[in-house]
Amino acid sequence: MELSTQNEFENASAPPRLSIVIPAYNECARIDGTLARVLWCVEERGWDAEVLVVDDGSTDETPAIVQKWMRRYPRLHMVRNPGNRGKGYSVRNGLLQAAGEIVMFTDADLSSPIEEAELLMAAIDEGADVAIGSRWLNRQKQTIHQPLYRRFFGRCFNKVTRWVMGLPFKDTQCGFKAFRRDAAQTIFRLQTIERWGFDPEILFIARKLKYKIVEVPVTWGHDARSRLSYLRDGMKMLEDMSRIRWNSMRGRYDEAIAAMKDTSQMVTPRVEHVEVR
Repeated sequence: MELSTQNEFENASAPPRLSIVIPAYNECARIDGTLARVLWCVEERGWDAEVLVVDDGSTDETPAIVQKWMRRYPRLHMVRNPGNRGKGYSVRNGLLQAAGEIVMFTDADLSSPIEEAELLMAAIDEGADVAIGSRWLNRQKQTIHQPLYRRFFGRCFNKVTRWVMGLPFKDTQCGFKAFRRDAAQTIFRLQTIERWGFDPEILFIARKLKYKIVEVPVTWGHDARSRLSYLRDGMKMLEDMSRIRWNSMRGRYDEAIAAMKDTSQMVTPRVEHVEVR
């Protein structure tokens, strides 16, 4: 896939319409192909976009591969975490530094094809503050299914999440979400969970702030190289959910929201959750 040279990007310094954040930890086996696909799609579809890879303390060749692509693409940037902090920290670090009018994150395995970002952008353009990709609103869009045991544990975890957190969404964990930039700046400044359990927290915070959240069915294919362990990481995420509920009961989110209002750091939210089928 050939990309345009830097001279063709005359407006590279202008704030982009879209920021694509890709958290990465020891992704040397697939980050090269991921960036080739993402950057080709940005150019092919004419998106006004920047791409930020957040390196979460990789010990392999991931940073070197990203730097190679940065020499060819002026709107590709690398954000370096202070060591290995987790996916939630990486997403927050990237989105808070993103300059786009719409900011989104996608997993490095591109389980949801990057072309599907147009569906999330369309939902934002139609009035959503937050657009979340869903694997379960339309199962026919799943191209490669998970093994049966992963599907079982995944659905069980989602049911528990919906019950414990009071979240109405069919899929909280899909790593394909977009936000209006000002909404992201508010939500992610309130985020406290730094690892796998951050998805329910940001949705919980967004609902607490009465942002309009749209759930969008997206194409999705399972990657057998996924590092998520439903037993080990699932237990940790349940612990994180208990922490979120405890923080809420103690009024810690309310205190943080009040502090943000006092310093004029918070945007005015809109309405409720909507599903797009």
